[in-house]
Amino acid sequence: MNTPNSQMLLDRADQALQLAIAAGADDARVYASRTREVEYTGRDGTVESVKEATSSSMDLVLWVGGRFSTHRTTSLQPERLRAFVDEAVALTRALQPDPHRLLPDPALYDGRTTADLELVDSTIDALDSARRQEWLGALDAVLRGDDRVISATAYVGGTLSESALVSSNGLQGTDGGTQLWVGGDVTVRDEGDKRPEGSWYVGVRQMDDLPPLDEVARLALEQATIRIGSKKGPTTKTLMVLDPRTASRLVGRLIGSMNARGVYQGRSFYAGKVGEKLFSDKITITDEPHRPRGLGSCPYDGEGIASRTRTLIDKGVVEQLYVDTYYGSKAGMQANGGSSSNVVVASGSDKDFAGLLRDVGEGIYVSSWLGGNADGTTGDFSFGVRGHHLHKGHVGAPIGEMNVTGNFVDLFGRLAAVGNDPWPFRSTMVPSMVFEGVDFSGA
Repeated sequence: MNTPNSQMLLDRADQALQLAIAAGADDARVYASRTREVEYTGRDGTVESVKEATSSSMDLVLWVGGRFSTHRTTSLQPERLRAFVDEAVALTRALQPDPHRLLPDPALYDGRTTADLELVDSTIDALDSARRQEWLGALDAVLRGDDRVISATAYVGGTLSESALVSSNGLQGTDGGTQLWVGGDVTVRDEGDKRPEGSWYVGVRQMDDLPPLDEVARLALEQATIRIGSKKGPTTKTLMVLDPRTASRLVGRLIGSMNARGVYQGRSFYAGKVGEKLFSDKITITDEPHRPRGLGSCPYDGEGIASRTRTLIDKGVVEQLYVDTYYGSKAGMQANGGSSSNVVVASGSDKDFAGLLRDVGEGIYVSSWLGGNADGTTGDFSFGVRGHHLHKGHVGAPIGEMNVTGNFVDLFGRLAAVGNDPWPFRSTMVPSMVFEGVDFSGA
């Protein structure tokens, strides 16, 4: 994938690779990157901060006499690379050997997609100051469009990331992409000293996928105002309904220990479970790295292993885990790529969030997570939540100061319905979900 600085980064990476071999390294992998970030933040009608930064770095991975090490520099100047590489090779010689530190089998580099994934939009990087400030103003006009607003923050941020990756066993590639994020945070006045807060942010690869700014700001304001009058939630066991945003975060937790590292270290409840049915047959999860414009789309992973679409969970059955070269070697598992891309939960019906609600009697709609913890070894979790009572398919009074507790295997075994409205503004794309018999603790 070509970006404005692709060739320069590839040249620098290749130069460092050749210097490493000349200095005595048996093998090497080099990752060179450049990132430009521009962020504008407005608060209560004025521009509060502007950040514009361009950074470059190089990661050098070395194998010297059975020894392994990684090194980083922020300088890509050709005249400085030799000293950096020579010192890195010398330091590596002093380490202990590690037979599990290996370069991937070169066969895993093959089959890299040549499709245009539409990850770069030059108009995002070219947005000028006047346009960004105009957008802040448009967001602010809606964010503060309620007499109960105490303060409001608008945000417009964009990045252009570029990289090159080479290795001594035949890998060579470039990658990159743009992202544009807009949104806002709102604090409103409630009874006494209560100050409900709400936020809404969206991120896209291409400018024409950005929703209308007034819609984004309206949703941020709504997230705060619907909290007015919130009371402590009950202790109960009932239906739990998640919208696509909250469902996305929960699924991110579900797959957090779905990797060879966790299995080898004894910190994954997926250990020994590949091929077993752990969850409801209503959940199917795939990893789709080649989705056009996907926030997690990529041609290869951090080791250069060609990305491929793969099924992680099929109708509740665990099909495969993420396996990198190192922990794959230690755990006796075949490397297939150790990191996620676009995690997609398959739609389970023809209904969106509103449609699922119409089928729900009494229950609790969780609108956001408020911290908590999850044990990757057992799957046990306890999360703070806030949300709303549900009554006859309608969203009712707001509730907070409550926790939801349980175990991921049990919870996703209770998955009763999945909608058709995946959240598109995150690399974990999940529709609305309904769970039965969930334990809430509150008043």
